[in-house]
Amino acid sequence: MKAMRLESCGSPLVCREVERPSPGFGQVLVKVTACAVCRTDLHVLDGELPHPKLPLTPGHEIVGIIKALGDGVEGFKIGARVGIPWLGWTCGVCAYCRSGRENLCDDAKFTGYTLDGGYAAYCVADARYCFPLSGHESDVSMAPLLCAGLIGYRSLMKTGNAHRLGLYGFGAAAHIVIQVARHQGREVYAFTRRGDDDAQNFARRLGAVWAGASDEAPPQQLDAAIIFAPVGELVPIALRALAKGGTVVCGGIHMSDIPSFPYTHLWHERSICSVANLTRRDGDVFLPLAARIPMQVETQSFPLEAANEALAMLRAGRLSGAVVLMP
Repeated sequence: MKAMRLESCGSPLVCREVERPSPGFGQVLVKVTACAVCRTDLHVLDGELPHPKLPLTPGHEIVGIIKALGDGVEGFKIGARVGIPWLGWTCGVCAYCRSGRENLCDDAKFTGYTLDGGYAAYCVADARYCFPLSGHESDVSMAPLLCAGLIGYRSLMKTGNAHRLGLYGFGAAAHIVIQVARHQGREVYAFTRRGDDDAQNFARRLGAVWAGASDEAPPQQLDAAIIFAPVGELVPIALRALAKGGTVVCGGIHMSDIPSFPYTHLWHERSICSVANLTRRDGDVFLPLAARIPMQVETQSFPLEAANEALAMLRAGRLSGAVVLMP
């Protein structure tokens, strides 16, 4: 089969003909119909996330059709449509797994990082970590929900009942989160790169009550903020925008160093927290919610062979919404 392979961190992906995988015990073989491109893919390719499997097929926002079942698979049939997320396997027995925090499992394996992912015609996945996908939404519009949507939703839940919500970095995750937040009756304030009028207009079109540059103060103090851009300098900026008792949620798996800041920015019971990975429970709650809203996912599609071009555009911030590869 054809696959885009990472052979050395810091180098472009290479299109290779590789052997089609076979499902092992508990696994399903999935014909990939769409795989969204995530900023985490850039962190893997650039070596910012340590010790990836090499050579590696990236991609962890996968939609496809089951073509074969390994021994021991229950609850799935050949021909079913499934989604494959970032979390690909956990031990199931550690204290984190047994307490509903499988996203923190020390031995977890991750699709497109320590397991081969969806920048390919086929992939295999542990059936227990696949989500059944029903409904009539297209594969292309469903793919970004498998990470941008799920991590965004988990980040949103970390803000509690915050009414005035700031979103720093308005890309794939933020354009999904704003729709959930507006559905819940929250006010959303969008922060983008200075001069990025397209992103600011995009945010307003999706219901933001205000949109401006990341270094601007919003017209009202925020109850919470979510930072999707991997820029540590945004943390003290977001803290300064918070009302007393507010929370800054760091929604990315990687971020540049956070600079020092005065304690007064944190005082008055403001807090900073991170979001790590996702749980299967997040998918069980979020995916039906996305269907009920219903979610409008803006996408740009590229052929699989153009993965490097899509990644370059993502890196340069020249994409609106989410980008999806089509094998």
